[in-house]
Formats: sequence, structure tokens, C-alpha cells
Amino acid sequence: MPDIQDLFAHNRAWAAQMEKERPGFFTSLTRQQRPKFMWIGCSDSRVPANQITGLEPGEVFVHRNVANVVVHSDLNALSAIQYAVEMLKVEHIMVVGHYGCGGVMAALEGTRVGLADNWIRHIQDVRDRHKGLLQALPGEARGDALVELNVIEQVVNVSVSTVMVDAWSKGQRVTVHGWAYGVHDGLLQDLHMSVSSPEQIEPLYLAAVQAAATRRTNAS
Repeated sequence: MPDIQDLFAHNRAWAAQMEKERPGFFTSLTRQQRPKFMWIGCSDSRVPANQITGLEPGEVFVHRNVANVVVHSDLNALSAIQYAVEMLKVEHIMVVGHYGCGGVMAALEGTRVGLADNWIRHIQDVRDRHKGLLQALPGEARGDALVELNVIEQVVNVSVSTVMVDAWSKGQRVTVHGWAYGVHDGLLQDLHMSVSSPEQIEPLYLAAVQAAATRRTNAS
């Protein structure tokens, strides 16, 4: 593993290489950012938004926290979403979970991890809401199912926020998507929870939850 000084060395080598290969790259980044995409993901170090999607710096606006949770009392997340939607005019917000998420597994198994237990309680609420669905699955499938269900629930939370309600009421074109990422294979999965208006939330939610149950049943 590199030590802290290695990070500075790698940074300088990377910056020099980028300027050599793409003269003016950093000058272009000093202009106003105009990304089309916002990524709401997990803080897990194995899930880097830019690399996964092949996007350059400046092309995706990122907010990350433990287990990609969006709750209405979290002014940090809501402020990031508001800035992305109202100021940057992003067209797509992707809520992205990942299989094998430590926060999700802690919620599923009731593991105590410390202060983060209070945050993970939100995922336990998702677990409890879908208790019947999860209990009907084999043990090894429940973790992946809860990852997907958590993403679906967070898409709903983003979609019913005042930011999105106001944006859609003004006719702004912005869609909230639910995806899951496989650390084991590097692939993104579309959970078919892409909301572009308040009227779509309930039917898409019901279909996405049923699809998650079917997908995990068939995979087990």
C-alpha cells in the first residue's frame, strides 16, 4: 500500500501525463462545470463513479455516504441534490447501490458497528418494510435483494423531495434512476426504477420491488 507521500508523487505524475496527452485539460476544468449527471452512491472505496461510467472530471456531480441513503432530514444530501438540479441543471440523477455493501449487510444482520448504527437504521426500516419478501428468499440472496430494495426506496425519497417536486412542477426534464453495481464483475445493473414525474413513482415502485424479488428468486 502507498504511504501519504506516494499520493503526492502519483498526483504530480498523473497531472503531468494528462497535460502531455491532452494539452489544456486542466484549463478547461476551470470553466463552469456543466455535468448532465448526478451520482448518489456509497462511500465504499471500491465504487468510483467516474471510472465505472467512463466519465471525465466535470461530467458527473457526486454525492456519497454510507449505503447511498437519502433521507429528508439530511441537509447535506438535499443541498447537493438542490444544487445539481437547480444550478447545474443535471438531466439524470443515478442512485447507485452495490452488492456486498457493508452498511446493507449490517442492517440485514442487525450488526452493531457504532455511531453509524443510527444511519443504518434507515436501511433497517427498508428491511422491515420488505420483511416478507426477504424472508421468502434463500439466505445468500437476501443481501443482494436488500441492496436493490434500498436503492429503489432511495429513488422514491429523492423523487418526493421538495427539490424534485418543484423541478417537475416547473417542467424541468430530469430523471431519477436506480442502479446497482457489482464489485465482483464491475457491471452496472438497471433496476428499472427511472422516475421522470411524480405520477410514475407508485407504478414503477411496485414493479421494481416485484422485479427484485423475482430476480433474486431466479438467481438462487
